[in-house]
Amino acid sequence: MKFARLLLALLSTLLALPALAHHYTLGALHIGHPWSRAMPAATTSGTVYLKLNNRGPSADRLLAASTPRAASAELHQHLDDHGVMRMRAVPNGVELPPGRSIALAPGGLHIMLMGLTAPLKAGERFPLTLRFARAGKIEVEVKIEDGLMPTP
Repeated sequence: MKFARLLLALLSTLLALPALAHHYTLGALHIGHPWSRAMPAATTSGTVYLKLNNRGPSADRLLAASTPRAASAELHQHLDDHGVMRMRAVPNGVELPPGRSIALAPGGLHIMLMGLTAPLKAGERFPLTLRFARAGKIEVEVKIEDGLMPTP
C-alpha cells in the first residue's frame, strides 16, 4: 500500500511538471520564464524580464511587446551615463543573434510597462504578447514574483 501511494505521488508530481514549466517556443526562439516584480498598489509602472535564446541559424529581433495589463509596453535598457543610471527606450528592438541568448534582466534590457491597469501582486499572472521580426508573435504568461529574484 505504501508503495502504491509513493508511486501515485511520484506520478502526480511528474504530471504537474509541465504546468510548472514557464517557457515558450516560437520557431527557433526559446522564451524562458517571463516574470515581473510585485509593486506597491500606487505604482503605475512595472517591468517584465525574461530570457531569449535564438536556436536558429538566422538573426531575429524582438520588436515590441503589448499587454492588456498596461496602457503601453516599451523595450528599455539601463545605461550608465557618466556614473548616473538612466533608462532609455530601445526603438529598434533587441537583436537576437543566431545561436545566442539574451537576458532581459534587472539593471539591463527589460520591458517597461506604463499605465498599469491594476497593481502587480505577487502570485498573479498576466498575458504579454511579444512581436519578433522573423518569428512573428507569441503570447506568453508573465508570473509576478515577490522579492528580488524569480523562482525558476
